[in-house]
Amino acid sequence: MSALGEAQLRQRPATDAAAVPAHVGIIMDGNGRWAEARGLPRAAGHRKGVEALRRAVRHAGELGVRYLTVFSFSSENWSRPAQEIASLMALLRRFIQEDLRELHQANVRVRPIGRRDNLSPEIESLLRNAEDTTRGNTGMTLFVAFNYGGRDEIVRACQAIARGVQTGAVSPDAIDEDMIAAHLDTAGVPDPDMIIRTSGECRLSNFTMWQAAYSEFVFVPVHWPDFDEAALDSAIAEFRNRSRRFGSVAADAGGG
Repeated sequence: MSALGEAQLRQRPATDAAAVPAHVGIIMDGNGRWAEARGLPRAAGHRKGVEALRRAVRHAGELGVRYLTVFSFSSENWSRPAQEIASLMALLRRFIQEDLRELHQANVRVRPIGRRDNLSPEIESLLRNAEDTTRGNTGMTLFVAFNYGGRDEIVRACQAIARGVQTGAVSPDAIDEDMIAAHLDTAGVPDPDMIIRTSGECRLSNFTMWQAAYSEFVFVPVHWPDFDEAALDSAIAEFRNRSRRFGSVAADAGGG
């Protein structure tokens, strides 16, 4: 796992459609630090972060990415100051109300992932409306990880399987990786080929813990509001230079 250098970020390489990752995950980090560096309130950074999200979704679709999963609000983010949480909820409302039509027209399917049972009725309704409105779309799928935690997702999957065991519908001996994957929020789609994290932080932070087993990680040294089309191109170029062996040995390697 490595971070992209500043010089590499300034490049905008051409992309080969055959080499574009099918599924990209993004940990959108650094909104608050972007704002603080400019003497602005953290809410200003979140607003600029929404603009970066629009750019990323649009450009990923242009490049041929089939699935894009963005970490918008973690289950741990509820511990942030109440004023910041209120600002984030307002941005979610605005994004869905103002951007859903454009996403729908672009044939993008929106799939919120994360725990729903402890959300306010208003927020749950917004997420459900985005999902229902775009359900029939066949273009890129945009997974919005909201009130999401990777460990919580695995716990919920295990609980669902346990209920099946309890009723006799599932044999304990039948539980395998495929069954667990089928009970995750991202069931039915390939795991992320690449996960990008902005702001230079080099950790997963409870994002897609199960699905990231063989993802390639690219750590970008810019805060999320500054992430643009060139940065996404450079991250994909970095991905294309990786040798993905999935635990095996490359044909030209002697081991390791």
